[in-house]
Amino acid sequence: MGKTRDFVVFGMGKFGRSIAESLTNNGCEVLVIDKSDDIIQDVSDIVTHAVQADVTDIDALNALGIRNFDVAIIAISQDMQSSIMATILTKELGVPHVIAKASNDIHKKVLEKVGADRVVFPEREMGVRIANSLVSENFLDFIELSPDYSLVEISVMDEWVDKTLKDINMRANYGINVMAIRKGDDINITPGPDVELHKEDVLVVIGSNSDLMKINDTN
Repeated sequence: MGKTRDFVVFGMGKFGRSIAESLTNNGCEVLVIDKSDDIIQDVSDIVTHAVQADVTDIDALNALGIRNFDVAIIAISQDMQSSIMATILTKELGVPHVIAKASNDIHKKVLEKVGADRVVFPEREMGVRIANSLVSENFLDFIELSPDYSLVEISVMDEWVDKTLKDINMRANYGINVMAIRKGDDINITPGPDVELHKEDVLVVIGSNSDLMKINDTN
């Protein structure tokens, strides 16, 4: 495994915050940028660096050393113009891999046109329905955040059935963080520790590829 990847996350909505927090929990260096000072104050304790800045200001992004990051995640979707500009600027500044969140199909097409390496619909597809292929019977879908870390959709293992997330303690025992649980048509984003898992549930987890493969090998 190579060096720890450095991530920059633009926009601290539910999706952006979940990604930033999970990457930080996995030992990654994470810089988050949001235009709201209140939001930045709120997340400053849970990520490596948090900065209030205009994501469309190339001078500000340049000063923050955005070019030194391995992956940029543009988690802005409601403000389409800012989302598009942030995507353009991160690519111009030389970030190798840019993942952008889209709010609709037109937004997606524009983001792809201006250089996004991958476009996701986290609300529509829980951030994982953009995989190139199925990894295994246990890994239902995945998105590679970097060569070392992935966001993966997995089925519930037999030993997890009827246990809570607190009982299983995914982070301590498996090195992964649960970002969402799909129960039929219902999606629970950032589920609490007392949520009980059932056989038909689908989990969206984030972790290092080596830890994820260990889970895969147990099935």
